[in-house]
Amino acid sequence: DFCLIPMGTGHDPSVAEYIAECARILDKSGLKYQVGYGTNLEGPWSAVSQAIHDCHAVVHAKGAPRIATDIRIGTRSQPRLDPVPHEGENERKLRRVKDILGKDRVSSP
Repeated sequence: DFCLIPMGTGHDPSVAEYIAECARILDKSGLKYQVGYGTNLEGPWSAVSQAIHDCHAVVHAKGAPRIATDIRIGTRSQPRLDPVPHEGENERKLRRVKDILGKDRVSSP
């Protein structure tokens, strides 16, 4: 998960154009990602690091003089025993939470 914040971009508070440039980089990377108030990004360590680096490069090239980025990294030492084809780790976690909440709704009077 990373949150890239272009800074010093002028009087317009919107950074959508800069984030769109980063999304184009992520599309080309082939990694699984989801943009929100931050970006969930899944893949091998080196590919994820390179994608974040490339996002910085393209946002600077677009004119942002400074960028602040927060990065949260989670790793797994062993493969999951219950892999679902084409489901990313974040999708699996979200599905699990929704399943639990769904049981709450069924058991409520």
